[in-house]
Amino acid sequence: MTSIFDIFKIGIGPSSSHTVGPMVAAGRFLAWLDQEGLTGEITRIVCHLYGSLAHTGKGHRTDLAVVLGLAGETPTKIDPDLASCLFNTVARQKSLLLAGHVTVALDPATDIVFDRDTPSPGHPNAMRIIAYSESGKVVGEKLYYSIGGGSVVSEEEYVGGAAGAALHNISGPYVFSTADQLLALCGSENKSIAELVLANEAALGPLQRIETKIDNIHSAMMDCIDKGLSSEGVLPGRLGVRRRAKGLIRAATPNPNHNFRYPHQFMDRVSAYAIAVNEQNASGGRIVTAPTNGAAGVIPAVVRYFAESCSDASQIGVREFLLTATAFGAIIKSNASLSGAEVGCQGEVGSASAMAAAGLCAVLGGTPQQVENAAEIALEHHLGMTCDPIGGLVQIPCIERNSMGALKAINAASLALAGDGQHIVSFDAVVETMRQTGLDLQTKYKETSQGGLAVTVVEC
Repeated sequence: MTSIFDIFKIGIGPSSSHTVGPMVAAGRFLAWLDQEGLTGEITRIVCHLYGSLAHTGKGHRTDLAVVLGLAGETPTKIDPDLASCLFNTVARQKSLLLAGHVTVALDPATDIVFDRDTPSPGHPNAMRIIAYSESGKVVGEKLYYSIGGGSVVSEEEYVGGAAGAALHNISGPYVFSTADQLLALCGSENKSIAELVLANEAALGPLQRIETKIDNIHSAMMDCIDKGLSSEGVLPGRLGVRRRAKGLIRAATPNPNHNFRYPHQFMDRVSAYAIAVNEQNASGGRIVTAPTNGAAGVIPAVVRYFAESCSDASQIGVREFLLTATAFGAIIKSNASLSGAEVGCQGEVGSASAMAAAGLCAVLGGTPQQVENAAEIALEHHLGMTCDPIGGLVQIPCIERNSMGALKAINAASLALAGDGQHIVSFDAVVETMRQTGLDLQTKYKETSQGGLAVTVVEC
């Protein structure tokens, strides 16, 4: 089973597939070199990026991620404020202290190659790292795929179908890969979805440690919202997008001098939370993949809504929310994809919205059947959504899409709670539809910035 700590990972922006994943891949390459005893022979490193990584990697700062990973930094521990400084030093010196031990030649301008002409050999997010000796001989070479949400597999793992090697897979007592299997387990074991997931997580260690780690994920999400709500200025990149979360939350805060507010204005607060997170992501800040960076604002915004607006909210409820969301993220990951480069934004914001709807429905008292219905409603109404970031930046339309995904999640949970859990279209059917739709989508609509808004806005 896929762990909650694979679905939710603390890292940095702006992209889980294009920033976090390449950093992880570079770290895996270092570990492999060390394991094979090759590190001392290396004098130069080159990295080739293919597919979506090549087309939008500049906007996603993939070159920075590769450098950070080769320097021995990890997404969880790197200080986002120091990341650019480290990269600029390497670019200026045209050399890198490999994992802090061996100095090798690496000029990001020429040695990190954005190869837009060579087709990706497998998954759309592919990168080949090559290590050379002083004589120019290849000392070591590895091909990696960034498969979504910051998870990475080697070529051998990908070809062998062992994508799970990149995940914190657990062998728990309750095995399920579909929503139908999940609901059957809930019935036979008389447990909630969150209880089943938590029981599986217990295979990883003591319950108290698991709960602490979940609380840390929640805390990182809320810190990201708070920092986004207090920040102003212009986001990095040539689009000149101004931050607006601070202004949104100010306008959405009740004024004691006013006696009347429109009921729908609660939506403005939820939007502000989601936008705050994704503005932080766009600026390369500390972020939680939920389940990706491009969709990182949906779940935190709905969790914050639950904590602030629902009278029976508690930290236990927050854990139940995230554990429930994990189950549906894991099902999508197993049967379709969370990667915009594979299936478009339906796999990112759509998946996040489904997960948030399931979590909210559960903590508001929904039965497992109602929870599954909530996830189905949210995902169904994201089907066909393209991934077409303007300028290759995770800004337009990505930031606003998180707001819409959060609001759809709340709406889906409300609709499901108003019913009895019986419905015609199953969550599994929608996941399979999303997979097939992703296959049908042209490459230009899957995180390459070659179609959709990414082209139309420029043409206009």
